[in-house]
Amino acid sequence: MIYRTAADWRGAAEKRVLLFGMSGLGKTTLAAMLRAAGGWFHYSVDYRIGTRYMGEHIADNFKREAMKVPLLRELLMTDSVHIASNITFANLAPLSTYLGKPGDPAKGGLPLAEYRRRQDQHRAAEIAALLDTPHFVERAREIYGYSNFVCDSGGSICEVVDPDDPADPVLSVLSRHLLLVWIEGTAAHTEELVRRFDRAPKPMYWRPDFLTAAWAEYLAETGEAEDRVDPDAFMRRTYARALAHRQPLYAAMARNWGVTVPADRVARVATADDFEALVAEALETRARGA
Repeated sequence: MIYRTAADWRGAAEKRVLLFGMSGLGKTTLAAMLRAAGGWFHYSVDYRIGTRYMGEHIADNFKREAMKVPLLRELLMTDSVHIASNITFANLAPLSTYLGKPGDPAKGGLPLAEYRRRQDQHRAAEIAALLDTPHFVERAREIYGYSNFVCDSGGSICEVVDPDDPADPVLSVLSRHLLLVWIEGTAAHTEELVRRFDRAPKPMYWRPDFLTAAWAEYLAETGEAEDRVDPDAFMRRTYARALAHRQPLYAAMARNWGVTVPADRVARVATADDFEALVAEALETRARGA
């Protein structure tokens, strides 16, 4: 870790962190607060994925749909309209919409082969965006004069690394440049996330082996054919299982590569000073072996 002790952290001229954990526990809110407070550069991995690495895939998908409409087809063929996604740090809908959900096309689902193809695209894009982080650390310093840096990672970071491998190619790079900070939720947080997801199921990235097992289990339990699966029903059934699958991976990332801060404490952080104090406390806790 680049900061071994709380004193190292407090005395550092440059404070650089990567926030990770379940989506919905405050990573982006915290990063946005630090940015707004001044002195912190906010790097969003999901935004980088959706613009640099999957922007063309997303725009081409929009165009395929537009080509089905005669008026839009004519305008596109004559270069009379421009179609692009309006992705922002706070609105990643174009990326999640492209990623999609598997199941019945009549219900908005994707054939499993196409879904897997897009999942593979996302995996490659996420790894590339994570490995871009050191470049943005330097870019933030040289171009904009930011001494402090926060990387807002996606919830699926644990799906593209092996936290128990001391030579993991992604975590090795990240840990040389930033302190990895796990925002750890409680069982109550998990229950709330499941309730929220149940109301509005969203696309997710999963490891290929996890997807294969979850898909096979769903088909066996429901007896449905692949092209008749309700996409939202599958996502709802699999979400809680995905959270349980990710929790030990996040814990291993924190244990082997970083520190842990409770989500309840993060929710009470109001200033950059509050955040710096919270990280210092986490480093002290780690040093005590607690």
